[in-house]
Order: sequence, then structure tokens, then C-alpha cells
Amino acid sequence: MSDDVRLRWASLAFAVLWTGGMLWWSAPLDAVAVVIWLAAGAVAGCLWYGLMSRWQRWSGGPRKNS
Repeated sequence: MSDDVRLRWASLAFAVLWTGGMLWWSAPLDAVAVVIWLAAGAVAGCLWYGLMSRWQRWSGGPRKNS
């Protein structure tokens, strides 16, 4: 599995966990709140991917144990 695929999976996991946490934290939910939190979770996942890919390029990528 390439580093980019692992980063995409990690971004997806972050977005799902972040969205789940926000939905759990804001207890009284209605349809509009769920849609807003889902959209915010998608934005958070995209930002996570973008920032972490830039960080990997800047730091030289993940280190391989040899």
C-alpha cells in the first residue's frame, strides 16, 4: 500500500471519528444539524489530508526502518 493510500485512509478515519464526536457532543439533533456536521466533517477530512500531505513533502516523507 502506498503512502498516499495510507494517508487517504487516515484522513477518512479522522473525518469519520471527528464527525461522530461532534454529533455525539451536540446531543439534541435535528436534520439540519446532522447535515452541517457531515459537511464540516468532510471539510475537516480534506484539510487533514492536505495538511498532512504537505507535512510529509516538507519533512521528506515517512521514514523506512532499515
